[in-house]
Formats: sequence, C-alpha cells, structure tokens
Amino acid sequence: MPPPAVATTGIAGPGGSEFKPEGRVCFAVAGPGFCHTETVEFGAIGRADVRARATAHALSLLLREVK
Repeated sequence: MPPPAVATTGIAGPGGSEFKPEGRVCFAVAGPGFCHTETVEFGAIGRADVRARATAHALSLLLREVK
C-alpha cells in the first residue's frame, strides 16, 4: 500500500490580490481511498514565515495520516 502524500499551493508573498491574499495556503493530503483538503490563512507575515508555517502544517497533516 502506498504511503499518503501531501501537496500545497498558495501565495507566500509578496503580493496577492483580493481573491488570492498573501498568506493563504491550500493543503491536500491523500492516500488509498481518501483525500482531505483545507485552506489556512496565515496572513501577510512575510514570505519566509508563510513558507515555514505551511511546511510545518503540511508535515503535521501527513503525520496525522501516518499514525
């Protein structure tokens, strides 16, 4: 059985728009027979911080599915 996978997309900054604001990141975690998605608004905290928080969140989603 293949392990679960995680994917992200979003706007880390700088920039963004009314419809795609800086700091909005969408996540998906999928495996055999399931797929969960969510969107998190980290806010305009800067590119490096958005990327760090998105990485931590993606890994926590993945870890939750592995356990």
